[in-house]
Amino acid sequence: MQTKKIRKMNNNPISSNQSGWSSPLAFFMSSVLGGEFCLVCGQEPPLFTDRLCEDCCRKRTKLALVPKNIPWVRCARCGIVELEGKWTDISFDQLWDELLQRHVQVHHLAEQTSIAMEVEPISERHTLLHIQVEGVIDSLLYQEEHTMRARMANGVCITCTRKAGNYFEATVQLRSSARRLDEEEFKALRDTFDDVLDSMPNDPMFFISKEGPVQGGYDVVLGSKGLARSWGRHLISEFGGHAVETNSVVGKRDGVDVTRLTLLYRKPGYDLGDVISFRDALWRPTSWSKDGAIIQRVSHHEKTGVSWRDLESANVSARRKDILEVELLTEDASVGEFLDPTNWQMSSVRLPYTYAQQSRILLCKIEGEWIALPRLGIDEKIKYGSQ
Repeated sequence: MQTKKIRKMNNNPISSNQSGWSSPLAFFMSSVLGGEFCLVCGQEPPLFTDRLCEDCCRKRTKLALVPKNIPWVRCARCGIVELEGKWTDISFDQLWDELLQRHVQVHHLAEQTSIAMEVEPISERHTLLHIQVEGVIDSLLYQEEHTMRARMANGVCITCTRKAGNYFEATVQLRSSARRLDEEEFKALRDTFDDVLDSMPNDPMFFISKEGPVQGGYDVVLGSKGLARSWGRHLISEFGGHAVETNSVVGKRDGVDVTRLTLLYRKPGYDLGDVISFRDALWRPTSWSKDGAIIQRVSHHEKTGVSWRDLESANVSARRKDILEVELLTEDASVGEFLDPTNWQMSSVRLPYTYAQQSRILLCKIEGEWIALPRLGIDEKIKYGSQ
């Protein structure tokens, strides 16, 4: 059994006919006789609510009205709860507190009210809520104990109903350009959906109807167009690339066309920090732009912006996972020596133009030759393999 501590509670008024109002005849007799006395039993002051003595007040006044049984509905598929016509995901402690607030009515004259609750599960469908109510009415302290039974009924929420009917509004197609993405890369794209979903407010339409690999990519079928567009924007900001939207009419509802969205997202064949071959030179993408990427030359300090269309001719020469961070053993003004991790022999490499007496440099092997890479801002966030 679980016990909740005493806490303040909002007053839900009980109507006056439940608190022992006096009859017109008793009020007339008290006026004629001229003295004060209890209008029910005739006892002398002190008098309290409605000119009644303490005993009569306590007999005729209820501090709280508590129903014996209250229903609540839970989705039989996903377990969320319906409250006032809205489906929401809450804990049992929050549920009992909500039921208490909605169904317990406290006397409209009560002050300094507080309530304690003890939860006693009886079965999967039935739970007893033992309630203690305390409050002051016209200087009299009232304490009452009640038991309320919460009865659970099974239902099916809107989301599960639509999932069962294969309802959907949008399809997000994850594809690539320049090269085929591997399984790990598709998983990284798919994992960002959970981050987007967590950052958005709860909506019954935010669900996945179906998902899985298809020829050349990965498809995710969603219940919301807005969710699909938000995910598309996040993919572009995180991985670059571009998205194309297509709407198709599938019917009419109340005279308005019902459409479904297909969002095709194409991820570039390279990531920030990769080494690409473009226009007979080696470059590294440093950041994404609205229409393409900002790339920096490997051989010397040169930055330029390139559109997606131009970058379609670029080839990936080395990926980030192929870049190594090695320690130089000796160096002079332009050349450094290191231990080649492929054959454990001393090799030399031309130092990058950003070199400033660091002990470690970034290397990648392109066409059998070691190339030293200038450090970019993104390199501070990437953990490379080391020797």
